[in-house]
Amino acid sequence: MKRLICFDLDGTLTQHRSALEAPTREMLDKLGRKYKILMVGAGNCPRIYAQMGEYPIDIVGNYGMQESKIIDGKFEIVRTSKSYPDKDYFLKTTDMLRKKYGYTKYAGEPVEFHESGMVTFPLIGTKAVIEDKLTFDPDRSKRRAMYREVLELFPEYSVYIGGTSSFDFAEKKYNKYDAIMTYAAENGYKKDEILYVGDDFADGGGDSHVRIYGMDYVEITDYRKTPEMLAYLLD
Repeated sequence: MKRLICFDLDGTLTQHRSALEAPTREMLDKLGRKYKILMVGAGNCPRIYAQMGEYPIDIVGNYGMQESKIIDGKFEIVRTSKSYPDKDYFLKTTDMLRKKYGYTKYAGEPVEFHESGMVTFPLIGTKAVIEDKLTFDPDRSKRRAMYREVLELFPEYSVYIGGTSSFDFAEKKYNKYDAIMTYAAENGYKKDEILYVGDDFADGGGDSHVRIYGMDYVEITDYRKTPEMLAYLLD
């Protein structure tokens, strides 16, 4: 018997960095009347909350480094953690990777250092337009060709093939499985009462730890079909 339904956002409930569509919002409303629902994202809580059109939902962001709740009708960050990456090493090493794999042309900055301490290595730059992002590496083959070497160069980090054109880095203790289990322990849910819904369970995917550590999950292949795929939960 499931009691807690956890969701990824981009590729699962929405197109990348896009708003919730009406059928998906309606689905969340219905599920929320039967289950506790939780958003578990790679981005920070304010960005996820804004992208969801301020949908009133608990959010675990930054792979577990941040958590927000709706308290008395207001969005509030209730927990946040920070790490302190070696910026010089990141800049030097990602520059080497750019030169080796031919990604020397990019828009904006070559590396994004987030306030949390997470790091994003955007192969086409921080200011690339959304159209270029969506067409750059839709099957993730370009980044998978580099993935093993990136892992070896950053052994202290969990490395994710993030978004549509980048790698995300977080300290190894921050991943979606551990983030969910921390939330579950604090809120009275057991592992077998949890279902995770995501789209990226392959090695290097943002949802991969959920698969690796054996949490029950539903894999989404088209975010537009998510309400249809989860209709059985409302029976």
